[in-house]
Amino acid sequence: MSTTALLILIGGGLGLLLLIGAGIALLAGGNRVNVDERLDKFAGSSEWEPEFIDASAKDAQGDVADRLDEAISTQGYGFFETIKNRISRADIKLRVSEYIGIVFGVSAAAAAAGAYLLSDNWQLGAIIGAIAGAQVPRIYANTVAKNRLRAFDEQLSDTLNLWVNALRSGFSVLQAIEAIARELPPPVSQEFDRLLQETRLGIDMEESLDNVLRRMPSEDFDLVVTAVKVQREVGGNLAEILEVISHTIRERVRIKGEIRTLTAQGRASGWVITFLPIGLGVALLWINPDYINEILLRQEPYLIGSFPCGWLMVGIAFLMISSGGFAIMKIVDIEV
Repeated sequence: MSTTALLILIGGGLGLLLLIGAGIALLAGGNRVNVDERLDKFAGSSEWEPEFIDASAKDAQGDVADRLDEAISTQGYGFFETIKNRISRADIKLRVSEYIGIVFGVSAAAAAAGAYLLSDNWQLGAIIGAIAGAQVPRIYANTVAKNRLRAFDEQLSDTLNLWVNALRSGFSVLQAIEAIARELPPPVSQEFDRLLQETRLGIDMEESLDNVLRRMPSEDFDLVVTAVKVQREVGGNLAEILEVISHTIRERVRIKGEIRTLTAQGRASGWVITFLPIGLGVALLWINPDYINEILLRQEPYLIGSFPCGWLMVGIAFLMISSGGFAIMKIVDIEV
């Protein structure tokens, strides 16, 4: 293997070490430095600062990740805003800069693994590994966010029942929200606890509800947010409105469960069709690498210049596999 391939392997090892360090940092938990400053930025309600605090000393306390996140947020790029929304929806305790660092680490480690597996064509293996590795954190975050949203939708009917009973017992809206955050399991309890904390910090109720809806883009919860906003604007019996919405949501959850059961075989077929050829290719590469390398070798016949036909065949195969899996998932994804 050439010197460049060795450097790729070293970079992959460094990326793996970065991932291990990030995992240790997450398990150890974040520090509590500058909590008041972060709460002040979060609430945006206080600009008072004691005169005896040195500004330079205060800047020195902030770590590199905080300053980097602040620089990223001030740019306002849509790419970083998308990452921030993805992290918040998945409830992953990471900064945007830490998430980007993990993406680079996984990509470097996957590039090194690809270069090692395809030693005869380590350039192609490194490229494929880097592209595939960069998608792993995004797929993980989207999967966690999707599971949290599904659990949130399933718990929303019980949430509204508790809310209605609390209001009819004489509780205020904030007291009912506090009861929900205390009695129900996550993720509903987490989101309503955030809603309660934001309201106590001085943020308006409507804005706090919009923040929850941004983290949990649920169509059912959108009805709840609209009902609460209308009630706070024009008045009315909020308990009766929420009771009607709870019945509607309960029926939608029941229908979604039946559809998920009926389409389980189709989803399983999509996953098998998508990953079975890839798994067989990796297994053949591990068992008999000379057999698979015949497709990836730079030898005649060439298409354009020195571009081998085997690479085009692999690309077409991946495109067809992805198209088939995407088509099956769209067929079994039935809107209610």
